[in-house]
Amino acid sequence: MNLVTTIIIIVAVLLALLLVGWVGLQVEPAPFPPPVGSAAAPETVPLPEGLPQPVERFYRTLYGSDLPLIESAGIGGRGTMRIGGITFPARFRFTHKTGRNYHHYIENTFFGLPVMKVNEYYTNGTARLELPFGVVAGPKIDQGANLALWAEAVWMPAVWVTDPRAHFEPVNEHTAELVVPFGNAEERIILRFDPKTALLQEMRSMRYKGEETEKKIREDEASPWAVLTTEEVTYNAQEPLRTGGM
Repeated sequence: MNLVTTIIIIVAVLLALLLVGWVGLQVEPAPFPPPVGSAAAPETVPLPEGLPQPVERFYRTLYGSDLPLIESAGIGGRGTMRIGGITFPARFRFTHKTGRNYHHYIENTFFGLPVMKVNEYYTNGTARLELPFGVVAGPKIDQGANLALWAEAVWMPAVWVTDPRAHFEPVNEHTAELVVPFGNAEERIILRFDPKTALLQEMRSMRYKGEETEKKIREDEASPWAVLTTEEVTYNAQEPLRTGGM
């Protein structure tokens, strides 16, 4: 076998491997099964007075004059997640005890089969992130997890008003600041609302990038590292908060 033939064979094998890899990353995984147990219809409370104008418009557009009392939520769906520059198909299930605890479980897949898992939970003010590259924990991780706890109430935004520990402060006619508890301190999340639809358009906050980060930053990337599509949400299900794999 001469050198040219050898090179052709090597190139052909590499191209075949690349093709197999590309095909494997196009296969969408099956969704996780929905939560077990029945879901209770939420009680409601009147929309309180004195909310900042864009916040009141948002709630009236979304709910009307009454807000549901959401104690727990299970959120499931699929999407993509970029790790090491490679975008993997993913499926996820998030479970919330609203304003208290959450559990995130994500599987990145290849040909629909799990190859990497993300298992995160935030319980009683402490976070533990079991990631493909190791376990991450610490006070600065807790701060980011607490922001995620409140930001992910976007799936049940009545919580921002019905939980007495949180409140809104006005910024301008299309923006308000959500103030949430973090231990004995507070954290702030900026919410911007669409001037035409009154619906939530953007959320931003300051967080630590990791446990070694000295200062909080506003994380801006050229493109999202994760794109998740919600396929089902169950409120007030009789399902305990999970702290392990699915």
